[in-house]
Amino acid sequence: QVQLVESGGGLVQAGGSLRLSCAASGSIFSIINVMGWYRQAPGKQRELVARITSGRSTKYADSVKGRFTISRDSAKNTVYLQMNSLKPEDTGVYYCNEAPWNRDSVPTLDYWGQGTQVTVSS
Repeated sequence: QVQLVESGGGLVQAGGSLRLSCAASGSIFSIINVMGWYRQAPGKQRELVARITSGRSTKYADSVKGRFTISRDSAKNTVYLQMNSLKPEDTGVYYCNEAPWNRDSVPTLDYWGQGTQVTVSS
């Protein structure tokens, strides 16, 4: 199965920035068209916050639009999430995985990485 390793999380004050990375094994980008970043805040359901196609089209949740930027480097099998102007409500565990394009709901997937913790203090 595909291995997904998220990194780059940490503790940051409100208004700060973080850049998350997602490294995938093999040649996953040749198989999966849309990759996304998800997050799960304490006491909340996992949500899809950003996604990107192999053609570099992007979509963002309203809560992060204008602050987060998703990008990908297919040659490196890596997806990034640049997070600026962070808010305490951005706190959560961030995961990368394949994503839908035409719906916003979180799909049921049989594999999730361990994620990377993002904590934003006020």
